[in-house]
Amino acid sequence: MSSLDMLWLILCAALVFLMQAGFLCLESGLTRSKNSINVAIKNLADFCLTTIVFWVIGFSLMFGDTVSGWYGTGLVLPDFSTESADTAVFFLFQVMFCGAAVTIISGVVAERLKFGAYLIVALFISGLVYPVAGHWSWASFGGGSGDGFLASMGFVDFAGSSVVHSVGGWSGLALLMVIGPRIGRFGEFGPIKASNLPLATLGVLLLFIGWLGFNGGSTLVMDESVPLILVNTIIGGSVGALAAGGLGYAVHNNLNVTQFMNGALGGLVAITANCFAVSTPIAALIGLVGGMVVVFAEDLLEKFHLDDAVGAIPVHLAAGIWGTLATGLYGDLEVLGTGLSRGEQISVQALGVLTYAAWSFGISYALFWIINRVFRLRVSAEHEIAGLNISEHAVENEDAAQHLASDIQIAGEKVS
Repeated sequence: MSSLDMLWLILCAALVFLMQAGFLCLESGLTRSKNSINVAIKNLADFCLTTIVFWVIGFSLMFGDTVSGWYGTGLVLPDFSTESADTAVFFLFQVMFCGAAVTIISGVVAERLKFGAYLIVALFISGLVYPVAGHWSWASFGGGSGDGFLASMGFVDFAGSSVVHSVGGWSGLALLMVIGPRIGRFGEFGPIKASNLPLATLGVLLLFIGWLGFNGGSTLVMDESVPLILVNTIIGGSVGALAAGGLGYAVHNNLNVTQFMNGALGGLVAITANCFAVSTPIAALIGLVGGMVVVFAEDLLEKFHLDDAVGAIPVHLAAGIWGTLATGLYGDLEVLGTGLSRGEQISVQALGVLTYAAWSFGISYALFWIINRVFRLRVSAEHEIAGLNISEHAVENEDAAQHLASDIQIAGEKVS
C-alpha cells in the first residue's frame, strides 16, 4: 500500500468515525429528553467496547486465514507494533465499520434497555455476529488466505449494505422482538414525539459526510474509481430524501421531517453495496427506491406494533436488502468481475440476503431470548417512566422533568 493509499484510508477512517457523532445526534434528537443522556453515552460506550472486542477477537474472525470460508483465525489480539503499517491502517478502517453495525441497534431499542444489557448486546455483536458475517464476504480484503464462502460464490457487497447495515438491522429486530415496545407507544396517545428535530437533522448531515469515507474508503486505495463512488453516494442519498419526503407529502399533504431524514439515510444504505459498479442515473434510481422502501417499511413496523425508536430497521435493514439486490439487478457485470450472468448474479445476491437474515436474526434472537430469561434486559416500568437519564445514570437534564407528568399519564400500558 502506497503512502497516498494509507493517507486516503486514514482520512476515510476518520470520516467513518464521524458517523458515530451523527448517530448520537440523530438518536438523541429523535428520542425524549429524559433519555437523551442515556442515548448519548451508549453511543460512546459501544464504540469503545466494540473497538476492544474487535481488536481482541473480531478482527481475527473476520480477516484471519479462512476456515472453509466460514470464519478466520490467526489474528487474535494482534500487536500492531510487529505488524505492517498496511495491517494497522486496515484495522483502523475496519473497526469503524464494526462500530457502525453495533450502533444501529442502539437506535432501534432506545429508551427501554438497561445500560449493562446494551453493553452485553454490543459485546455479542462485535465479537461474533458481525465479524463472522463479514468474513463470508470480505475475508480476502485483509490479506488472509482464501475467500469467504459467499464471496467465492460471486456475492458482492462493496461497502456493506448487507455486511454492516442489514446485519445491524436484523440483530436490532431480534432484540426488539424480545423486549417489546415502549410504554404507551401503541396506545391511544399514538407515536412518541421527538425531543429535538434540528439536532436529529444535524445527525443526518454528519452521517452524510461520514458516508463519503464509508464508501470511498472501501476501495482501500486512492484510484480513479473514487470520484464516481463519491458522486454516486451523494446522488443516492439526496434522491432517497426527496423520494421519501415526496411520498409522504403526496399521502399526507405535508412534509414529514423524520421520513425525509430517514429517506436520505435509506438512499445512502442502498447505494453502499453497488456505488462502484453503477452509472449515476442508476445510482439515482437505487436511491429513489431506497427512500421509498424506508416509508413502506415504517408502515409495516407500525402495523405489527414493532417499536423502532428512530426508524433504524427501515433504514438499515429494508434499504440494505434493496441495495444488495440492486447490485445484481443493475451492477455492471464487467466491473463486478464475478463471471456470473445477470440471472446468476441476482440469484447469489438473493442468497446472500437470506443467509445474513438467517445468521444475524436467528442467532441474535436465540441468545437475547435466553439472556432475557436469566437477566431481564429491559428496565422496569417505573424506571422507564422516570427516564433512563436518572434511573440508569443518576443524572437529569434540565428540561426533562417537565415531560414526566405527561409520560406518567400515558403509562397505562403494562410492560410484559
